[in-house]
Amino acid sequence: MSHAIKHLLIGGLIIMTAGIPNATTANEGELKLTIVNPKSLYDPTPNGYSTAVIVPSGARLAFISGQGGQDGMGALSPDFAVQVKQAYVNLRSALDGLGARPDKVAKLTVFVVDHDMSKLEVLTRNVKDMFGDELPAQTLVPVPRLAIDPMLFEVEAVVVLE
Repeated sequence: MSHAIKHLLIGGLIIMTAGIPNATTANEGELKLTIVNPKSLYDPTPNGYSTAVIVPSGARLAFISGQGGQDGMGALSPDFAVQVKQAYVNLRSALDGLGARPDKVAKLTVFVVDHDMSKLEVLTRNVKDMFGDELPAQTLVPVPRLAIDPMLFEVEAVVVLE
């Protein structure tokens, strides 16, 4: 290995590790997400999301891959509302697997096949059922299709870990 490459690798390790906080345990209150809904903007909470969420300094983040509406056997209902409800059950299982709670979700991205306004009520109800008043930031992306043809909905999440 050349001296220049070795120097870059060592330098890269120093840069990569310089931002890692010391191994101390943060208090629960220190890892609380801060929800921001500026009064100068439209209030998004009736639609099931917040304008912005601030993640506390030094927090570890986890990224949950898109969760579709497949049940435990991989079957998909043809009904949009059933798929959305199951996708949020699956998201909750992924959170449980990380040891995280819904109030630690900072950001959701949802993908909806052939989105129209009739689907918005289903989405809003499911988000509010899972998150209550602590609504994460969220983006809805209308798409023509997802990875598997019968999929109508998918949700991914960014989560703060304790």
